Amino acid sequence: MLEDIISAIPLGVFLAFMVGPVFFVLLETAALRGFRAAFTFDLGVILADVFFLCIAYFSTSQLLKSIKDDPALFIFGGSVLVVYALISYLKVKKATYTTADFEVQKLKRKDYISIFIKGFLLNFINIGVLGFWLGLLIIFGPTLNMEPSRMITFFSTILITYLVIDILKILLAKRLKNSLTPKRVVIVKKLISFVLLIFGVVLVIRGLFPDDVKQIENQFEKTKLTPISVLNDKSH
Repeated sequence: MLEDIISAIPLGVFLAFMVGPVFFVLLETAALRGFRAAFTFDLGVILADVFFLCIAYFSTSQLLKSIKDDPALFIFGGSVLVVYALISYLKVKKATYTTADFEVQKLKRKDYISIFIKGFLLNFINIGVLGFWLGLLIIFGPTLNMEPSRMITFFSTILITYLVIDILKILLAKRLKNSLTPKRVVIVKKLISFVLLIFGVVLVIRGLFPDDVKQIENQFEKTKLTPISVLNDKSH
């Protein structure tokens, strides 16, 4: 069990620093709405991860392959993300803010519920997350002998490590609160919307041109491996 935990911790750290829509929205939520709101958002994200893990574990390999590589899902997820980014940008552009608008106020229960759902959906619409968990399951499942107890320990450790690292990120982002003027907050919100828009467009392109994207990814991997190969050759 201890070996499984030690093996899972680096993967949790890696997951916590993967740059995606969730990464930026988490930091924004922490800086503008406080620790509890960001933590609630993160719990929604983790629930989506658990959901994808369950799909990967209980589904057949054929079903998983069809879901993971279905272009329609990339187009749908990307379109939702694009619409969300555009709405967020337009709301920021039209609004007039004062310093009081960015003070962390006491949130109601329904506010936390909506933040939780936002975290879940923002992670859920990215079908690439399913591919990530499926990859881990394929790679590490056999080494764990597909034993339920070891699988639960291994993947729970990944998620717990991810959550701990995210808490540290939330605390660091929250410290920026005092230096955020209304003008800076508007810039941050617009920047976040723009970043989300880019991620959405990338997903849509991946759905519309799956073969071309796959070819580019393969070429990139070859390019990335070339310097390493050269160094290895020189070292012998």
